[in-house]
Parts: sequence; structure tokens; C-alpha cells
Amino acid sequence: MTVSPFDHPLLSALLGDMEAARHFSVEAEIEAMLAFERALAQAEAESGIITQDAASAITVALASFRLDTALLRAAAAKDGVIVPELVRQLRTAVGEPHGDKVHFGATSQDVVDTGLVLRLKSVVEHLGLLLTETVLRLASLEERFGDRTLTGVTRMQKAIPIRMADRVAAWRAPLQRHQERLSEQSRRLLVVQFGGAAGTLEKFGDKGPVVRAALAERLGLADAPQWHSQRDALADFAGWLSLLTGSLGKFGQDIALMAQGGTDIALSGGGGSSAMPHKQNPVKAEALVALAHFNATQLSGMHQALVHEQERSGAAWTLEWLLLPQMVVATAASLRLAAGLAGQIESLGH
Repeated sequence: MTVSPFDHPLLSALLGDMEAARHFSVEAEIEAMLAFERALAQAEAESGIITQDAASAITVALASFRLDTALLRAAAAKDGVIVPELVRQLRTAVGEPHGDKVHFGATSQDVVDTGLVLRLKSVVEHLGLLLTETVLRLASLEERFGDRTLTGVTRMQKAIPIRMADRVAAWRAPLQRHQERLSEQSRRLLVVQFGGAAGTLEKFGDKGPVVRAALAERLGLADAPQWHSQRDALADFAGWLSLLTGSLGKFGQDIALMAQGGTDIALSGGGGSSAMPHKQNPVKAEALVALAHFNATQLSGMHQALVHEQERSGAAWTLEWLLLPQMVVATAASLRLAAGLAGQIESLGH
């Protein structure tokens, strides 16, 4: 039994996506946090903030580090974040005389947010590949059936004859615009977060921007000023997720309505009924509609999470943790379902 259908042992076969979900696992989160601490030590040594011996000691310790997850769980309940306990364990592992140089000048939010961005970088690549596949599947439908005709429908009433290519274009064209949006958004989203205690990098003097740039380079992220309480890039990405699932939901809704009429489409591999063996339920199409509504609902919460008080908000930050991972998995699942649904279409139009 799980709280979320996205990692439910049964429902996740329909609504989940294993590749997207793994980037939000405990293992992936810890790996990203350790990558931050390793890169931070190396960037600080490169900038003369700590010694090369200290950076080497930290790097060596991280290579064989084994964390105590029970203590991290207890720390999450107490501190609201695992980083203080993680850093304590890391400093113990490094030992004297260099243990106190672990996490030097950073704050918990630097680790959590940069760790999130590192994982979102992989997520963006995964979603991009799924999106390309879905666009190609729809382009194939247009090529195969585009010259056929069907009756257009406006406001749920029969209108005039249209070409099948007209309807398929309404499914495909928004997805191509979403590809462009993702490329443009990634430049703002995939950036390092490094600001120190209150965003001022106060422990580095005039070397703060140099250390931050070196840290970003080592992590393969773009450099940017700290954004502790500026969450617009994440909300923008969540908006993209909702736009994408909304477009896929329109595709699913159209297919479900065409299947209801039964004359404009032939589908294979539909879902069965326990009471009516003759049925071929458009399950994937229905799931696309549900996931579109789900993401649209969650997006309002991500916009609520824009409201950070002063230099850091624990409440708004936690709200993001509740919402964004599920939106990502819902989007990946929608793309997977849409590509599968397109592949089940055996005929369109007349």
C-alpha cells in the first residue's frame, strides 16, 4: 500500500514512469548531494579558500562514505531537512584536520536545491526524448492517414468535413512548441544554487562569485546568482509540465470521443471489462485526460510555493517537495502513454 499511485506496485504500471521516478529516489537525492559537496571542496581549493590537502581528504572520504540513514530520517523529522546530519556524518568521515572544511560556506538550501537541479537535468533529458518520440508517432499518423476525411466537431456538434491531417496537426503542433519552450526554459532552470547562510556568500569575501562559477562548472550546470527565495524558474518548469500534459490530455480526449463514436477510428489493444467482454476501453486515452487534470491542479500549488518570506521559507520549500516530483512523473507517464496510444491506432478517418 502506498499513498501515491505513481509508485503504487500496481497502479504505477499505468500512471508511473520508472525512469523519471528514480531521479526522485533517496539514492538519487543523496548521490546529488554528495556530488555537490565534492564539487564544492574542489572549487574552494581551486579558488584558494581551502587547501588542496583538505579537498583531497574530502574527495577520498566521499569515495567510500557510508551514511547512516536511520539518523538522517530522525534528522528530517527534527530539522526539516537532512543536510545538517549529512554534513555531520561527512565531517566525521573526513576526520581531523580537514573535517571542518566540509560544506564550508554553504547552507542546507544550497545542497538541496542544487541537488534537485542536478536531478532535473537528467529529467529534462528523459522528457525530451519521450517528447520527441511522441511527436514522431503523431507525424507518422499524419503521414499515413492525413489525406482521409472526417466530420469536424465544434462545441460537441457536427460541423463540416475536414482532413484527418487537420486534427492530427492540432495534436502535434503544440508538442513541437513545447520542445522549443523546454530548450528555452532549461537555460534558466539548470543553474547552480549557491548563496551561503542568507544568500550573500559572506564567508568568501570578494571570491564568492569565483567559487560559485567554479562549482557550477564542476557540476555541469550554468552559473547564476543565488535564488534561495526566487522560485520562478521552478514554477515556470511546472507550468511547462502542465502545458505538456494538457496538450496530451487533448489528444487523449479526442481519441476517447472518436472511440465512442466508433466510426472514425480503429484501435487495437484496448482495455477489457469484467462484465462486458466485447468492450475495448480506451484506457490510455482516459489516463491522459486524468493526468492532464492532475498536473493542472498541482500547478496552483507550485504557484503558491512562489511566496517565500524574506530570504528563505521552510513552508514554501516543503510544498515544492510535495508537488514537483509527482508532476514530473505524471508528465513522463503521459508521454509514454501518448506514444503507446498513437501506436495502437490502426485507422483514422475515411
